[in-house]
Amino acid sequence: MGVDMTTWYFSYGADRIGPLEEQQAIAQAQQNPNGHCWKQGFTDWLPIGQVPELNPSARAMPSTPPPPTPGTDHEIDYKLYGEDMQFVEIELDPGESAIAEAGAMMYKDASVQLETIFGDGSNKAAGGGLMDKLVGAGKRLVTGESLFTTVFTHTGRGKAHVAFAAPYPGTIIPAKLSDYGGRLICQKDSFLCAAKGVQIGIHFQKKILTGLFGGEGFIMQKLEGNGMTFLHAGGTIVERELKAGETLHVDTGCLVALTDSVNYTIEQVGSIKSALFAGEGLFLVHLTGPGKIWLQSLPFSRMAGRMLAASPERGGRRGEGSELGAIGALGALGNLLDGD
Repeated sequence: MGVDMTTWYFSYGADRIGPLEEQQAIAQAQQNPNGHCWKQGFTDWLPIGQVPELNPSARAMPSTPPPPTPGTDHEIDYKLYGEDMQFVEIELDPGESAIAEAGAMMYKDASVQLETIFGDGSNKAAGGGLMDKLVGAGKRLVTGESLFTTVFTHTGRGKAHVAFAAPYPGTIIPAKLSDYGGRLICQKDSFLCAAKGVQIGIHFQKKILTGLFGGEGFIMQKLEGNGMTFLHAGGTIVERELKAGETLHVDTGCLVALTDSVNYTIEQVGSIKSALFAGEGLFLVHLTGPGKIWLQSLPFSRMAGRMLAASPERGGRRGEGSELGAIGALGALGNLLDGD
């Protein structure tokens, strides 16, 4: 027999009360609100004072609950869908917000209102004047991103959802910044969305060589705060925890993100002969622990480069027994149908 959806349970330290019907639960909540409660449909025990069903006076109030306290990142729940081509659905409570890159939204509930703003919408910028907002927008412009981000805010009651998808196939990496010292360094095009309050800034490499030949430019993005953030990467994701002094050599385009404690430098690939004929480029990134890194197996730049090289306009050969040959065969078939 299933559990009645209106059956409540209460927890006060080591003491448990229940099951209780709804009216009994309301009376219990009014008698002692200093505990936690649960019923079927809850993902976890909740503080009694935060459950509207147990507080008739608050339930009758038509006003929207206040947003999170300024100075803290919004708390959001999420769910990932898919395997190789993922999207993330974020669940918002009333007053909660998420920020995302322009054009990343997939769908949203009607009660979720969107607003395009300068910068990242962090609490620091929101509490400042026009100059603070311009500085936040300028940081995004320097990293090659749009001046604007979009804020999605739940203005209704109950739960609401908004989903975000990346512009090319890959995997989404969820990361709670408070678990990594409040800061992550990432490739400038890997940020997808985050809880409102996360600050999107600039990370300058310490060595000029790193910036000039790092494959992704002198400037990377710096994500700061304590809330959830979501990064996107191509292909399969590798998470690696580097020990103190442990070094890993990685193709520059395959690096997605790293914690602030990881040392990041660029070194030349062996001899000139190796650099010219090994097919791995002139430089590799050297990552030295301690800290955590995220790698991607298929950078979008690599995939786009292969597709561009295979195009007839760039001299791509047709009829080869490979995936590039298949692309050429499709082009030949198209020319035949066109009468060429």
